[in-house]
Amino acid sequence: MSRPRCVHVAVLALAPLVLLVSPLRAQTFRTDDPVLRDIWRAGMEQSRAEPFAQVLMDSIGPRLSGTAGYSAAGDWLLRTYESLGITARQEQYGTWRGWQRGTLHVDLMAPWITTLEARFAAWSPGTNGPVDGDVVIIPENLTAPQLPTWLAQVRGKFVLTSAPRPTCRAPEDFAKRARPETVAAERAEVERRMGVWMRQLGLFGGMRSLQRRLEAAGAAGLFTHNWIGGNWEAGWGVSKIFDASTNTIPSMELSCEDYGLLARLAAGGQGPRVRVDAQASFPGDAPMFSVIAELRGTELPDEYVVLSAHLDSEQGATGATDNGTGTVMMLEAMRLLKAAYPAPKRTILVGHWGGEEQGLIGSRAFSEDHPEVLEGLQALFNQDNGTWRVEYVEVNGFLEAAGNVARWLSLVPPEITQHLRMGTPGEQLNTGSDHSSFVCHGVPAFRLQSNYEEYRQYTWHTNRDSFDKIVFDDLRNNATLAAMLAYAASEDPERTSRERALLPPNPDTGEPRAWPTCGTARRAYTP
Repeated sequence: MSRPRCVHVAVLALAPLVLLVSPLRAQTFRTDDPVLRDIWRAGMEQSRAEPFAQVLMDSIGPRLSGTAGYSAAGDWLLRTYESLGITARQEQYGTWRGWQRGTLHVDLMAPWITTLEARFAAWSPGTNGPVDGDVVIIPENLTAPQLPTWLAQVRGKFVLTSAPRPTCRAPEDFAKRARPETVAAERAEVERRMGVWMRQLGLFGGMRSLQRRLEAAGAAGLFTHNWIGGNWEAGWGVSKIFDASTNTIPSMELSCEDYGLLARLAAGGQGPRVRVDAQASFPGDAPMFSVIAELRGTELPDEYVVLSAHLDSEQGATGATDNGTGTVMMLEAMRLLKAAYPAPKRTILVGHWGGEEQGLIGSRAFSEDHPEVLEGLQALFNQDNGTWRVEYVEVNGFLEAAGNVARWLSLVPPEITQHLRMGTPGEQLNTGSDHSSFVCHGVPAFRLQSNYEEYRQYTWHTNRDSFDKIVFDDLRNNATLAAMLAYAASEDPERTSRERALLPPNPDTGEPRAWPTCGTARRAYTP
């Protein structure tokens, strides 16, 4: 591979990119191409995205690794591809911790009675029937010498382990409608509470250690509320739900409002008491796999165009925008290609990856197990962030590949491209999704980015990531875009360049960032 060259990163609107297409290339890829017309017709006028999404999110539901929901989603994809006449398979890459979630009821029993809004943390243990217990909060002024005495008092109690929010209003609305002085005071209180919480975590050795020590001390269960700060701060009714660190007692996420209620009652010495009935079991390790579907190439079968999205989800809701929409987008794109372009020049694959939420496991395993795909990769297009139209195509640091991507995009109708920008050569702004499993090998993998701000605030890993959040006009658009890009990349007479650019400097050190290295796929759960 040639030595990387240092270039400036550019973000280009699509309209100028059309000028990069030579007359010869324009003749090769005609805007009146019947394949493109058929893709548009099938994708925009005869879309099946909505019924696909309704089954995946409503009927199958959450797709957490190691659960029956994930297995059911994989089986549904196989049946769906078979019905479309597309060859598909499940590739097992390892196993993961099995978990069967049952019902969860959390009720405030004193000082008054109401049912609280609660969700399991992923892989949380349950209770052996209903358990009643007092609710306690970690004292703000707790010191290290006091820690053993305080821990001795938590046996049989439910412990609040997060910083409560001063208000559960959406931060953008609060900032818009409150007086500047009120906003400043609220932000100061947020910072104070976060500072207290961080100091408490330091006493316990971090969140995982905190939860494990409370479990060892005999706590009946743990409550959290994850809302995060800054640009990821949650809005109305939203809680970000992550994994449990406990092995014998339940870990539960409460809504902002109910967590704050318990925190105020506990801090005020007003005797909050709850009843928890949590049903969950661990049936043993479960096989984990990715679903791979294929349209075999007719001229260059050993060169590949890959459509990429992860199938697994978190379990606080039904994983609609993370990443049910990506799953449906690539499934629908393959349907369009089968209808309009059934005998592609290059082999077109779709990877519905497992274990993305546990560290890109499925895509990493595939890249390890299939060196022939890496060798022959023409382009990979990954999508992993919810609804809204794809608005940004990142070339991910491949210096010359922008020319290929620009040519492909120039074929797409302006109804789609008017929303697009392209980052070239790309800063690798997001390394937390499955394109990274291929970029690290130095093969051309690109990111199709939808709007991030609202996704991060309201649906990413939250209890509100459900079917109703999908905008199907945009999902139809995105699936059509993916199919057209796959067609254009397949037909391109040129191989996509793998020449790398030097990445922009690390803002903390000022030094150029190194090209990412490939981690090893974690193919089994270890505590």
